[in-house]
Amino acid sequence: MGRTGAAELAIGALMSNLLVSGGALVFTMAVVHAQSVAPMPVSSQQALVTRYCTGCHNDKLKSGGFSWTQIDLSHVDRKAEQTEKVILKLRSGLMPPAGASRPDPVTIKSFASALENGIDQAAGADPNPGNGPALHRLNRTEYRNSIRDLLDLDVDAAALLPPDDSSHGFDNMADVLTVSPALMEAYIRAAGKISRMAIGDPAVGPTEKTYHIPRVINQTRHIEGAPIGTRGGISVVHNFPADGEYTFKVAFYDSLDGPLYGKNQGKSQQIEFSVNGARVALLNIDPNMKLTDYPQTPPIKVKAGPQTVSAAFVQKFEGPIEDIVSAPELSLVDLNNADTPGMTSLPHLREFSITGPKNVTGLSDTPSRARIFVCRPAAGADEIACAKKILLALSRHAFRRPATDSDDERLLSYYQQGRNDGNFDSGVRTALQAIIADPEFVFRFERTPPNLAAGTNYRISDLELASRLSFFLWSSAPDDELITLASQGKLKNPAVLEQQVRRMLADSKSEAMALNFAAQWLHLQNLKDVQPDAFLFPNFDRNLVESMRRETELLFMNIMREDHNVLDLLTANYTFVDELLATEYGIPNISGSRFRRVEIHDLNRFGLLGQASILTLTSISNRTSPVARGKWVMEVLLGTPPPPPLPNVPALKENGDSAKVLSVRERLEQHRENPVCAACHRMMDPIGFSLENFDAIGAWRTKDSGFPVDASGKMFDGTNLDGPVSLRQAILNHSDAFLGTFSQNLLAYGLGRVVDYRDMPVVRSINRDAAIDGNRFSTFVLNIVRSAPFQMRRADESESSAAEEVRH
Repeated sequence: MGRTGAAELAIGALMSNLLVSGGALVFTMAVVHAQSVAPMPVSSQQALVTRYCTGCHNDKLKSGGFSWTQIDLSHVDRKAEQTEKVILKLRSGLMPPAGASRPDPVTIKSFASALENGIDQAAGADPNPGNGPALHRLNRTEYRNSIRDLLDLDVDAAALLPPDDSSHGFDNMADVLTVSPALMEAYIRAAGKISRMAIGDPAVGPTEKTYHIPRVINQTRHIEGAPIGTRGGISVVHNFPADGEYTFKVAFYDSLDGPLYGKNQGKSQQIEFSVNGARVALLNIDPNMKLTDYPQTPPIKVKAGPQTVSAAFVQKFEGPIEDIVSAPELSLVDLNNADTPGMTSLPHLREFSITGPKNVTGLSDTPSRARIFVCRPAAGADEIACAKKILLALSRHAFRRPATDSDDERLLSYYQQGRNDGNFDSGVRTALQAIIADPEFVFRFERTPPNLAAGTNYRISDLELASRLSFFLWSSAPDDELITLASQGKLKNPAVLEQQVRRMLADSKSEAMALNFAAQWLHLQNLKDVQPDAFLFPNFDRNLVESMRRETELLFMNIMREDHNVLDLLTANYTFVDELLATEYGIPNISGSRFRRVEIHDLNRFGLLGQASILTLTSISNRTSPVARGKWVMEVLLGTPPPPPLPNVPALKENGDSAKVLSVRERLEQHRENPVCAACHRMMDPIGFSLENFDAIGAWRTKDSGFPVDASGKMFDGTNLDGPVSLRQAILNHSDAFLGTFSQNLLAYGLGRVVDYRDMPVVRSINRDAAIDGNRFSTFVLNIVRSAPFQMRRADESESSAAEEVRH
């Protein structure tokens, strides 16, 4: 048997012990692995502290607010919170500080391991899985995905519900997913709209839905979803409420003084309307139209349900542009060029509206109706039996558990109310609205068993475990297979649990891990706020931003799906590009909007540090920001955020503030002359300088403001830096800190709660077991799912009472 197989058998045996004793699997594992490290005697630890640490961290100076007299090295668990901070700084290389005398790396790691061992042994003797969230509201992403999987209907949750707050970088943290009367009203209104969209309504009156296209979107290329041979415009999946006639209306961008933008080319331009790729109308564009002119199609017959609708320009222009405008990609940067002679400006769509239906002819069998109506009552037969079958199937998935007699009675009463006012469909629609407005759908409940004393550890139910698992891996509710296994009590079986984890990771819904976890961990959501100066970066537009983000998501997804070493996030010699990104990176022979995997031969581009998404979100509008880049590396990759800036610190001087033009490096060197700023900047700036060859949108450069780029520096652990390659190696030298940060963030995301010092023994056990298996992605996930915090809770009467109040 191989080493990995033996490890899996050991894990299975420990899981069996957990089932019998209610004990702590991961804490036991943490102690076993910690003891495999050569122990450092307490006397040696004390000698090391005395020699290298107490000169600054003593009762008199208390540098960083810490003194070693607070910690008894024989019982470090008594001050676990402070000791964990020490461990993190040792593992990341922050201590001893740069320039100070320090032990060799092996001794530092041995000391850190000794501190960890002391904490982990105490945690194994008195495990604490944490309270966990007894009441967890679905965030907008989880709500949207749950509706999609329940009704086969994609809804715009952002248009229905207010934004979610974030905690520690994630928007699925229970502590910020608060509840208010106004929010509950929003969920009730959303339930009404969604139930009508799902069932359809032949009596619906005409309404208008308008889609807006921002100026920052380039419309000179083909838009995904629109027919081939078109450019620009918009393509959307619109849910039509009934079979009937609809009109499509458009509005174009105009210059600031009136004329249609692209007037010179407007006389030959046409806009094509299509439904599911088939042309349904073609309009000529009048170059002399006014701002108030809204061209629209004649009535067009469209069937109910989600249909892909496009309004795009017929492609009549292609080729290089040589104009006086210096920002061809951001084509609407200057609307004054609407009719300038010799300018290659083209009409751009501003709004696309869909109005209808009129002359309704009925309801086609939409995907959502097919999902809902699993039966149809025969003519003259009792409708109750069919209604009951429909509602019990819906409630099983909506409530994430088998339906009860109480559910049956309550939902049938809602059905009857709607049936009395209409027909069978209206009865089902009324009951469906009640289901998706029910707290059992909107919230995840974890109930404390009765007569359990506060502070007692207990295992959550299989159905609660199924919900934790599905919202962790899919950001959605459990599917039928998971609910069935959980209701049969089989999910607690280690072999069954592992099989389900692997099945779920292989499912396309696991893309949520990249779209949600990875994006928030890496701060990709901040890309929506970047707007580089259009004249300094003429090749930048919002299309490029979306490509940047997608590249990073696809890299993460590839590592997840192919079960690679998580360190490949730093070292991958391949990436995923479309034409826009390929042009940015100088990769030849890539055309079109389809992403494809390409090998990278430039060492500077390997992994996350070479990706334009990261380099752009850590820049500002007119230049790079070595400070932001250094802070991002410390916080996101190493888990060691620098202290926040002190108040009244002067801003960095920009070129133009003085007569002399300076590089970013020279300006930061002036900034660091302020002693108040120097301490933190000494940690961050060298990291950022090593990435200075990448400009503010991630393109490679050799000069900054006319000066050769100087990427040299010294990391806080004394490592010399001279570019992205050396920075990557410096981070890999502290791979335990990187992997610990990854595990800590993944655990927090999976639990939906903030992870603190009490969870660090679990984080270490996850990392140690993953190391045995080559740091494969699935091993991190499996060890989180097997862990005590994921499968257990500590009883807390106040949380249980609050959950029951919301439920009732």
